[in-house]
Amino acid sequence: MQRITITPSQIHGNHIALTAEQHHYLTRVIRLQHGAQFQAIDGTGKLYLAEIIAEISQQISTRTAQIIQTITTLNRELSQPITLICALPKGNNFDDLVRACTELGVTTIFPAISDRTLLNPSPQKLQRWRKIAQEAAEQSERLVVPTIEEAQALKAIFDQLPTPTYKYLCEARGEHPHLLTSLQSTRLTDMSIIIAIGPEGGWTDAEIEMAIEHGFQLVSLGTRILRTITAPIVALSIITAAIENSEL
Repeated sequence: MQRITITPSQIHGNHIALTAEQHHYLTRVIRLQHGAQFQAIDGTGKLYLAEIIAEISQQISTRTAQIIQTITTLNRELSQPITLICALPKGNNFDDLVRACTELGVTTIFPAISDRTLLNPSPQKLQRWRKIAQEAAEQSERLVVPTIEEAQALKAIFDQLPTPTYKYLCEARGEHPHLLTSLQSTRLTDMSIIIAIGPEGGWTDAEIEMAIEHGFQLVSLGTRILRTITAPIVALSIITAAIENSEL
């Protein structure tokens, strides 16, 4: 069944006020007719079963859908929030990173401007990443759309992180415990997990020292040197598996 993302402000009683873009997509692109059903998520964890209606009155416009049911049994979210801090890679690679990490269950993404970051994204890039996250959440049947923060300097990101949390900084070189080992040796509770991935070329010594001062544990993702766009996918796969395994 087709799924779209709405905002809580679009809900009025048992009706959804569709935007012009949403109405065009549902009725013109995928050609849903009057009475056809679709699903809508509000990005905060609620899922609605709705149908296209053709009523016209002072209260109900032609771009309105009627809520049939609020669905509470299809929750695919992880039990713990995951925050990804990732130094911005070159080109448009962050697009694919946002898409894959959304599918893997990330809650928040901080695009980080590190000492070795070359990209300083425009506001249009941020809007594009948020749109990609929305589409990926719909495709993977999530109920929550990840928050994509504005690109910021690493210290500014570290200073605003919540506590208490599990904090891990991936460092490709040096003798550090594997992320999986660190997770397995920790009795995971409902605290959030924060994972930081460096730029091409790795973190600088000053950045590593700053991370340690902010409570990060240095971890490895294995013996191979991974690209910035590969490392977050590997890290989130390990974290997701650890969380879901701890619930068994």
